[in-house]
Amino acid sequence: MSPAVGWSLELYYIDGRPDGMVTAELFNWTGHVLMFPRTQLSAALARGEASYAGVYLLLGDQNGEPFAYIGEGEDIGARIRQHDVRKEWWTNAVLVTASANKLNKAHVRYLEARMIALAKGIGHTPLDNLTAPVLPTLSEADISKMEAFLENLLIVLPAVRVDMFIQRARSSRPSAPAASIPSLAQPQQTDEGGTRFVMESRKHGLRASAVLTDGEFVVGAGSTAKCEWTGLDHHTYASLYAELRRSGVLAEQGTHCVFTQDYAFRSPSAAAAVVNGRASNGQIDWRTADSGLTYKDWEARQVEAPEGASA
Repeated sequence: MSPAVGWSLELYYIDGRPDGMVTAELFNWTGHVLMFPRTQLSAALARGEASYAGVYLLLGDQNGEPFAYIGEGEDIGARIRQHDVRKEWWTNAVLVTASANKLNKAHVRYLEARMIALAKGIGHTPLDNLTAPVLPTLSEADISKMEAFLENLLIVLPAVRVDMFIQRARSSRPSAPAASIPSLAQPQQTDEGGTRFVMESRKHGLRASAVLTDGEFVVGAGSTAKCEWTGLDHHTYASLYAELRRSGVLAEQGTHCVFTQDYAFRSPSAAAAVVNGRASNGQIDWRTADSGLTYKDWEARQVEAPEGASA
């Protein structure tokens, strides 16, 4: 495996406030990202880059769920003024342009179509876009340039708190039937190269398997979970559970839900909460498949182990 490649990212808080207007740029990238709250709409649209060709995101929520719109224009500020300022639900916007206004109409239409397709495929945030635009015809060289531009953009957006394009579903291996998920008594090896953990609730008939690899806690396809969230509605992971149901990562199968794909969680507790349908302590609920250690005890051993030694 080749070593990870680092990136140099510059964030500039224009008015000195972390919740105000912010620009983001990558070293050696021609793209430019401006994020601003709707309360600063006039100031944002008065900036020079707001009159450039580009794509833009409108972000907010509707009916208690995240909601977004992806658009494009040869003058994105004018586009927002003429049309999308009438949309009442959005609270933040992101303008994506290039230095010296180097993007043309075909470029931004291509980026818009690709971003809409990506967002719908990931399913993290429902879109206000009613149709999926067709990719415009570009030369082979322009397609390559726009794909590179998009790759860099997807690195920058999470830095300005836009996570709708983060793909946490993993489809590198086929979905496994629920019966094949290892129980605590019958651990199985994994080919992902990480440490395997399992969780089982005999009371609710749930069995799940996960692997910690490359800093991700990935619950395996075929793992079972509850078919409804029974915890507090306002809990942090209630919205995550709803998102996975909505996107099809969790699909109803009989009395349970099944993970249709491997899915990377940010923490063992997030994974445990989704499996159990309520707030759960993943540090205790998950156990190593080979020795039955809780995640908490296993982690403590990793920290205590001398550098370069295996626990």
